[in-house]
Amino acid sequence: MTINKSIREHLEDIEKKDLCYAACLSSESKGRMKNEKKCDIRPVFQHDRDRIVHSKAFRRLADKTQVFLSPKGGHYSNRLTHTLEVTQIARTVAKALLLNESLTEAIALGHDLGHTPFGHAGERALNKILENGFRHEKQSLRVVDHLSRNGEGLNLTYEVRNGIATHSKGKGPLINKESAPATLEGQIVRLADIVAYLNHDIDDAVRGGFLKKKEVPYCEKLGNRGSERINSMVKDLVSESLKTIEANDPAITFSKEMTKTVEDIREFMFSKVYETKVVRQEFEKSENIIRSLFKYFKDNYDHLNEYFYPFVSDDPLVNITDFIASLTDSYAIFLYTKLFVPERLKYPGFRNDS
Repeated sequence: MTINKSIREHLEDIEKKDLCYAACLSSESKGRMKNEKKCDIRPVFQHDRDRIVHSKAFRRLADKTQVFLSPKGGHYSNRLTHTLEVTQIARTVAKALLLNESLTEAIALGHDLGHTPFGHAGERALNKILENGFRHEKQSLRVVDHLSRNGEGLNLTYEVRNGIATHSKGKGPLINKESAPATLEGQIVRLADIVAYLNHDIDDAVRGGFLKKKEVPYCEKLGNRGSERINSMVKDLVSESLKTIEANDPAITFSKEMTKTVEDIREFMFSKVYETKVVRQEFEKSENIIRSLFKYFKDNYDHLNEYFYPFVSDDPLVNITDFIASLTDSYAIFLYTKLFVPERLKYPGFRNDS
């Protein structure tokens, strides 16, 4: 190590030497929203990762629904386990392609920080309520920009912020160049997200009795176990993406055959799990909780500061949205119960005499 260089600069030199030409180098970041002195030890994307992991929003992911609401047993996925699985898959791909693991990891760890309680049921409820709609990826960016650190924000780099804001595909095409993240590392997270959720949702659905293993399509091709399916998808993703890098037209992509396979499995999951009557009934209960809480605080806005502080907007609806989206499942249920379910009164001197 050169004595007149910081550890950070030494690590940046290693990136320049070891990473692929298409990698996003820490030393070439477009920078942060607000200028600040660089860390002497950590390159900027590693610093971003640490800020995300130590944020309160990251901790709350442990009590936010992935798909199945309040499942019995500790083996079902939640928003935090999903985030960690996305991160593991994304890092595997980034390492294989000699791209920037730290940037990939930071984007993956932060991609769902703005997700509502009750998974997409909560997101759907807010989307119906708000005139301009609600998207969890936009809220995730709002969390890191404005809400974390008591309203100061995390002041992340452009590349991490871009990856967070563009990670979601919705029900649109898997590969969409027009809405793709600005970096290959962001593109990795976008596809690692779907690889992770499809496979852990399949396992959860089988565990919960919604599916039988033999019903899942493409098992003969991909494997019967989640780890086997993930391995098949990741190997295809690395192989096809490497071809584009070697052709000097870098992109993160599946083969055409694997793209169709993944899209078919996604459609299967929507029809057999996500939109089934049993799951939808629980989603509707969750949506009702979100609608009720939103209406209560809209009608009683002066009560919001008892639960949420500081406000970072002059618009009451924005502050209510920030609060509702930040809730964990259990706290949303607790708050709904407190505000709308009558308590058994204890009358002084009451005796249950016959």
